[in-house]
Amino acid sequence: MPQLVVPTFNDLPVPINSNIKAVVLDKDNCFAYPQENKVWKAYSDKWIDVKKAYPGAALLMVSNTAGSSDDKNYCEAQLLEKNLGIHVLRHGVKKPGCGEEVMRHFYENNIVESPDQVAVVGDRLFTDIMMANQMGSYGVWIRDGIKISSNPIVKFEKVLYSMFKSS
Repeated sequence: MPQLVVPTFNDLPVPINSNIKAVVLDKDNCFAYPQENKVWKAYSDKWIDVKKAYPGAALLMVSNTAGSSDDKNYCEAQLLEKNLGIHVLRHGVKKPGCGEEVMRHFYENNIVESPDQVAVVGDRLFTDIMMANQMGSYGVWIRDGIKISSNPIVKFEKVLYSMFKSS
């Protein structure tokens, strides 16, 4: 379960809360249209605010495509770093299993002292928010994103969230 639910990236509070020193961002359907390598135009101002609040190594993109073992020679990660001006994690294990790699990045860069100082922002409960929960971090669910998904797993996640939220 997420600690915070917002409809879109534009609804993300900045700063997220006073304890958060680092932010992990998912890309597709969070701040970028799925499969595109740029910030969704409507989110440009919020993007600038997030980058100012969490500068340098404090802002980390973690994707199950770019920077993952599927990204041959990390070409997509390099393109995104150039286009977005943030670091993309190179990781051998996909979300939700790469929490140790995420924390290593923040510890090595002296950004945080503990996982509860990290917010994970993403549109998927079974990957992004599950990773935040496993890490002991603060999960922020982008509930609607840019494009309403027709993926049956995404629909199931929303139904499951509604069931647990009301109980």
